[in-house]
Amino acid sequence: MSKILKVNKPSDYSAWVGQSDPHELISVINYAELSPVRHSLNNYNVYGLFLQGKEEGMDLVYGTGKYDYSEGTLICVAPGQLGGKEDNGEFVNLTGWAVLFHPDILQGTGLEKGIKDFSFFDYRINEALHMTSEERDLMVTLIRQLEQELRFPADTLQNRIIVGFINLLLRYAQRFYNRQFITRTIVNNDILSRFESLLKDYFDNEFQLSKGLPSVQYCSEQLCMSPNYLSDVLKRTTGDTATHYIKSYVVQLAKNRLMAGMNSSEVAYYLGFDYPQHFTRMFKKLTGQTPMEYCRDRKNK
Repeated sequence: MSKILKVNKPSDYSAWVGQSDPHELISVINYAELSPVRHSLNNYNVYGLFLQGKEEGMDLVYGTGKYDYSEGTLICVAPGQLGGKEDNGEFVNLTGWAVLFHPDILQGTGLEKGIKDFSFFDYRINEALHMTSEERDLMVTLIRQLEQELRFPADTLQNRIIVGFINLLLRYAQRFYNRQFITRTIVNNDILSRFESLLKDYFDNEFQLSKGLPSVQYCSEQLCMSPNYLSDVLKRTTGDTATHYIKSYVVQLAKNRLMAGMNSSEVAYYLGFDYPQHFTRMFKKLTGQTPMEYCRDRKNK
């Protein structure tokens, strides 16, 4: 059985790497001051931001896959996720940074609910953020400032200031991810092309008759990426989320079948809907018309 370190609070990981924390809900780790550190496969119940240094040749597990990372890469984890490398007794020299914080520190702040908007916490294989040297330097500067704040005596404003730094780090990470999506136009277009081919093959092979409509989870698994990453790529490439893109594709198929002479119920069952009214509801939501109204208008033109 794999040796797993349970990180229920930031200090659980800090203690593993040989650091004591001045604050119970957040830890800032400068690996260069602690190395070498022993490998650990971690079960996180905290949020974590891991900014890689100049290490090469070390595979980091994330879920069931591995990260492709390099200097200037930011890896983000959330409660309930597994990450790291299994403890095999070996030690490794690291030069990067880590910020781990417990969800409790966000209570009563706008980030308590807003953190769910940072979809990169659910990214996985090969989806980490690759930053320029300038972007990495900015992140390191913020982390150093956060580390300095933790050295100050605690007062009534400290937690708010800490959450402010966390918010800044996440906002910059989101900005850098947006830049990454924009600059990876060729890669994104390839994902879109593969996604379209996947949907076409799905219906050409009539999988919908036994499996129902294709889900974002199914499509992302077939494309070897996380659902959030697929949706974010599509959002920046087409303006649509993966869910909306699938529905639009299905509606276009429906229009073709309706014009070929199928009635609404026949189209619904052919496309994998359990009930015709579910098809009618989705069709109207996307087109502003019921299938019957659409057919009538097309015939009158």
